[in-house]
Amino acid sequence: MTASDSLSSASPKARTGGRVLVDQLRIHGTERIFCVPGESFLDVLDALHDEPAIDLVVCKHEGAAANMAEADGKLTGAPGICFVTRGPGATHASIGVHIAQQDSTPMIMFVGQIAREHKGREAFQEVDYAAVFGTLAKWAVEIDDPKRIPEVVARAFQVATSGRPGPVVIALPEDVLDNLCECTDAAPYRVVAAAPRPEDTAALAQALAEAKRPVVIAGGANWTEAAARDFATFVKTWNLPVACVFRRQDTFDNRDPHYVGHLSLGVSPKLAERVKGADLIIAFGTRLGDIATDSYTLLQVPRPVQKLVHIHADNAELGRVYQADLPIHAGVAPGAAMLASLQPTATPVWGEWTAGARAEHEAFVTVPKPHAELTGVDMAAAMAHLNEVLPADSILTNGAGNYTVWLHRFYAYKQPRTELAPTCGAMGYGLPAAIAAKLRSPEKTVIALAGDGCFLMYPQEIATAAAHGANLIIIVVNNGMYGTIRMHQERRYPGRQSGTTIPSPDFIGMARACGALAERVEKTADFPAALARARAANQPALIELVTDPLQITPAMRVTDLPA
Repeated sequence: MTASDSLSSASPKARTGGRVLVDQLRIHGTERIFCVPGESFLDVLDALHDEPAIDLVVCKHEGAAANMAEADGKLTGAPGICFVTRGPGATHASIGVHIAQQDSTPMIMFVGQIAREHKGREAFQEVDYAAVFGTLAKWAVEIDDPKRIPEVVARAFQVATSGRPGPVVIALPEDVLDNLCECTDAAPYRVVAAAPRPEDTAALAQALAEAKRPVVIAGGANWTEAAARDFATFVKTWNLPVACVFRRQDTFDNRDPHYVGHLSLGVSPKLAERVKGADLIIAFGTRLGDIATDSYTLLQVPRPVQKLVHIHADNAELGRVYQADLPIHAGVAPGAAMLASLQPTATPVWGEWTAGARAEHEAFVTVPKPHAELTGVDMAAAMAHLNEVLPADSILTNGAGNYTVWLHRFYAYKQPRTELAPTCGAMGYGLPAAIAAKLRSPEKTVIALAGDGCFLMYPQEIATAAAHGANLIIIVVNNGMYGTIRMHQERRYPGRQSGTTIPSPDFIGMARACGALAERVEKTADFPAALARARAANQPALIELVTDPLQITPAMRVTDLPA
């Protein structure tokens, strides 16, 4: 009998399904779990009692827990892990699954489930998770045998991280978790990524040699520091203009002279014209969604006028909307390495094109003089101050709302994985994401930006931050309304405000009750000192910025909208 035969025939020790599951998480490198506890996975909680290497972060709302797990996946490139209970817990947490799917984030959400013998009777909190999450997640499955836990969990880690990353949902019947079983542990998963072919490299070099007005569009998930360096080498070697897609501005240093802006909400009109006028588009890592392409108008569907090179980790995304002249199936890291290897045979001819695009960007992000009738804090000046004083590795998070237009326009992201923002436009994301970021990198400055409506989705998570020593800073932009909806409302039904006003609670009292330092700022000149106090606080801190409700965007007031 060989050594391998002896190993495979050894009888494993009997364990509960919950113990088996926690053992698999440890094997696959899990360091942190976000949860709201539920009786449906008590056996997992019991197993975690004896697993000090895994940090258990207990949240106040399942939606926030899922957002934290999603943000953790963005930051690490490994699946963020979330546990929620059956029924309401799972449906609350579904927003995090949707964010992970649209943001291409590796994530695994474990959901408690009723006992197997009760299935199909609409028992208490029963849900068919494979059906509910089947189109929302990359993979949704229910484990019906505790012996299969190692197999299913190993596959989940592989699915969540391979190709285009995404979320996996695993339902766990409570009797699967409390049953004793003997099974063999899986080996640690290994991330796999497609690599470009030699002929792809040659074809791309030829496309560059023939171009006169190229534009690189960068985005997507899993940008490691090495991939960012390789990509920057390529851009600088070829003197290319780079635009980043919606909420992926941290893929390339915004201070670099080759950065020409972001293709997102509030895009510079001149950048949009550059993209339309380009003769070569190199889309790297991004899916080229509707926001990046201004509702699919900057590039014609299905055959763009511009020559299109599309490099993406998932072959299913190549040709999904746009037929590329050169589709290249490659992950971000191997794709960036390929780009860095390219060398021009002559000086590129588009020097003035790149310099002109950069000059237009610099003019666009210059802080304008505030409107003569502006009241409260000037958001452009506040964002510019953040840009001036924060360390380059600071992590900024946000949810959804018009307040983000100021952030994306006037703040320059300088390093990869310093922007945590949902491309699906989910409100409430900023605070949970910031908690995950501060727990992952306690030495870094972490700032969550949220509108008043956005913040009120999960304000109670300040208590989670305080309980776990996550000393982040929250900036609440308070204009007393759902600004984005009000903007659209005024355009379609001018003067007929309905349902968009937010009676403000006492944000300062709320934050202090949850364990945070808090203060209110009503004048632009008072913001720098308030920020300095927040940065020096040895606790979570909240700054409420009172802003002008009439100033809908940096360039538009409600009174400017057509009647």
